[in-house]
Amino acid sequence: MEFETVARAILDNIEKVIDGKPEAAEAALVVLLAEGHLLIEDVPGVGKTVLAKALARSVSCSVRRIQFTPDLLPSDITGVSVYDQVAREFEFKPGAVFANIVIGDEINRASPKTQSALLEAMEERQVTVDGTTYPLAMPFSVVATQNPFEMEGTYALPEAQRDRFMARISMGYPDAAAELAMVQQREAHNPFDGLSAVATIDDISAMIAMARAIHVSSAVEQYVVDIVQATRTDSELRLGASPRATLQLIRAAKARAAVHGRDFVLPDDVDALVQVVLPHRLIPMRGVSSVDDVVARIVAETPVPAGAVQHR
Repeated sequence: MEFETVARAILDNIEKVIDGKPEAAEAALVVLLAEGHLLIEDVPGVGKTVLAKALARSVSCSVRRIQFTPDLLPSDITGVSVYDQVAREFEFKPGAVFANIVIGDEINRASPKTQSALLEAMEERQVTVDGTTYPLAMPFSVVATQNPFEMEGTYALPEAQRDRFMARISMGYPDAAAELAMVQQREAHNPFDGLSAVATIDDISAMIAMARAIHVSSAVEQYVVDIVQATRTDSELRLGASPRATLQLIRAAKARAAVHGRDFVLPDDVDALVQVVLPHRLIPMRGVSSVDDVVARIVAETPVPAGAVQHR
């Protein structure tokens, strides 16, 4: 298996149904290969669910979709123990979270209690029901979509939930050329009809192992730590990034380096990902309008340590 070849095939597959959004497609693949979870946030109708479905359909693995609604119960996600009267014992019925890729559609339309059912699964790759712990299939990734929480019928995701998502991306509106191409291509057929898997679950597992082995110099590690530390002392932020964010930024940078055909991480990998890995974890001070601008300023003010561009 050639890492770059499979990665390119997956990206090309996604771009068959997502017009003009190569950065979003790459971010989704990077998060999957970095063993993370992806949150796609934007207004309705811009292709959030399409991106999640295209990524899932590009890999021949188990996929489950959860439509989050106000009446969804935690047991619908994790599973439930049912008493078997014949065997006279409880039998566990797995919930929708038992899959390699779980698509959580409009995650912030369910109650906070139901949202919290994903916390253990996302962090520990396991589910505990009635005192019994069940491991999840590996690899395991949650790709969730949500509408901006100001919209009607939504709940804001709690900090603990947001921090478990490795990255948050926004789709944005397509430009005029991409939107025209979308209209012309979809008049006669659904692009999903011809979309098939281009990678196996074994391919993805091997790629994850290869991404995990990418070299990160001590200088690049210091660069990441300096950026994250700066978010904790910045006067415009009330809550900075967690140590989990530090680890996930490095893991994501390793996966991006692998996708770009390198066996070492550059500061450019960090810079390319910091805006999707950090802002959703941060809480601004009152009156601060854009966390993204604060993060951009912090990155610009953080010097790159000497030797960060060197590799083995």
